[in-house]
Amino acid sequence: MALPQPPVPQTATCFRHPGREAGRRCTRCGRPACSECLVQASVGSHCVECAKQDRPDVRTRVRYLSARQPILVTYTIIAINVAVFIWLSIQDPAAFTGSHTTQGQVDLGLAGILLEDGWTEYYRLVTSGFLHFGIIHIAFNMLLLFQLGNLLEPAIGRVRFALLYFAALLAGSAGALLMTGERTLSGGASGAVFGLMAAAFVGLRNRGVNPFSTGIGTVLVINLLLTFTLPGISIGGHIGGIVGGVIAGWVIMAPRHRPVPAWASYATPIAVMVLSVLVSVIVVNT
Repeated sequence: MALPQPPVPQTATCFRHPGREAGRRCTRCGRPACSECLVQASVGSHCVECAKQDRPDVRTRVRYLSARQPILVTYTIIAINVAVFIWLSIQDPAAFTGSHTTQGQVDLGLAGILLEDGWTEYYRLVTSGFLHFGIIHIAFNMLLLFQLGNLLEPAIGRVRFALLYFAALLAGSAGALLMTGERTLSGGASGAVFGLMAAAFVGLRNRGVNPFSTGIGTVLVINLLLTFTLPGISIGGHIGGIVGGVIAGWVIMAPRHRPVPAWASYATPIAVMVLSVLVSVIVVNT
């Protein structure tokens, strides 16, 4: 009489590929899977379905990505400046070398006589801040913007940094209209960059730090000397940016022993923007 035999063990197959032998199982759901359908996890291995379920949604992934970029606004502003420069250089190579003014630069640049054509031309108050005349011009401004962004944006936050930047930009445009001939075309991020330098200078002083011990004061003084000595530089744009940066920066980075309401750190740069536009309108129509 034959004794009963134990059942022959069956080899498990992959739940996604029935023809493949499964070497392991998902440590979360227990399904057998081949090596192609397993993803290494912090503990064991998960099948692709469990791994997909564990993946954060798009909004969470964007938030994580954003959190890993402490100077996201700075990078964005630099990218826009570079994109505009490349676009104008493709249209006319003279925009790259700065050998002469191109039609694209005229379309974006700031000049009093151009604003006299009506309200539709006031976009130039902003677009001129993203216009550069040659590779050296944009390289110098973007280098300073990157350095100042690393200093300021993590300290004051993205929203206030963006407001500070555009407050200085529009103040620089108003200064250029005030102090430059109405037929002189101006442009560049230098007004906004000077505003950031001035805001950093004020912020350091408000916190009891000597700006000249950090290099900010020296850089600001050197650039002011270059502003008044080199030809072809918009003195009004630089001075206007400094004024806007000082006003907005004084409130945004107020001394710790004299704190200001949180809303004031947002309202002040907005007020500087509005005042700058009003000054520009008055200058053009006077």
